[in-house]
Amino acid sequence: MHGRFVVCKVALALHIFVDRFERLENAMSQDKTEVTRVVNLYIDGAGNGSADQLNEAFHKSAHWFGSADGVDYDMDKDGFVTYMVGTPGKPSSAKIVDIQIVGGAATATVEEEGFWGTLSFTNYLSLAILDGRWQITCKTFAHTGGTHA
Repeated sequence: MHGRFVVCKVALALHIFVDRFERLENAMSQDKTEVTRVVNLYIDGAGNGSADQLNEAFHKSAHWFGSADGVDYDMDKDGFVTYMVGTPGKPSSAKIVDIQIVGGAATATVEEEGFWGTLSFTNYLSLAILDGRWQITCKTFAHTGGTHA
């Protein structure tokens, strides 16, 4: 009788563990889907000059940093959105190459080719859940090739 009780306790503990693991896995999958959606808003918005997409993707206090062709960039969200609306990147290729998520924080790496014709960039995006949704809080880019036309 005692052996059956132990087996039942082990089976119950295993069931609870599997249930919690499945819920955690589902939540992580939902987070990755939402982070991917937000990063794609950035990719499409910067590529096509869409203020609506960029404003949805970026937190109101987001910042943009990097250097290209000897020019240093340090822009707030409004400056970045205005810049991209006025000069859409129209990259020939833009892809998410990595996403890392821990709790309510995430990073995403995006590689862009043919931005503004010939420029290539690797973008490092920091994201956080703020105001109940994933938002990009910072973009830091590395100019990896090409020159400004």
